[in-house]
Amino acid sequence: MAISLNGGSAFRRSRFRTQGALSEMNVVPLVDVVLVLLIIFMLTAHVMEFGLEVDVPKVRQTRDSAEELPVVTVTQNGNLYLNDKLMNINDLGAAIRQQFPGMNAVYVRADRGAVWDPIAQVISELGLAKLEVRVVTQPDEESGNRRK
Repeated sequence: MAISLNGGSAFRRSRFRTQGALSEMNVVPLVDVVLVLLIIFMLTAHVMEFGLEVDVPKVRQTRDSAEELPVVTVTQNGNLYLNDKLMNINDLGAAIRQQFPGMNAVYVRADRGAVWDPIAQVISELGLAKLEVRVVTQPDEESGNRRK
């Protein structure tokens, strides 16, 4: 026969002691998730320079520009986008003035295989809206000349 000298309270005391030790929050999983999100952001940030895939023409001389301006894109099939949003050419000037008040210039990106007519219409529409047109190109790898 077994006799308990302390009245069986040893079991109860040990159970309450373990509950008191669990009051701290474990932040290791939170830090792991934050670091994974940071790595994913760092890997995808430079890939998403522009949202639409457009093969812009290559030229010998380009000028670097770090200005944050609206981007009008003309795709190979003639679709028109304002910062990744499909647009109608008749609404283009008003949309730029409404979404970007105070902007006087616009980047125009056109696919190398695009027909010239939609590009000319876009440039004309932007000119009517009194916006300066800046054409986006890529430097030609064969010629290392760059204009600053």
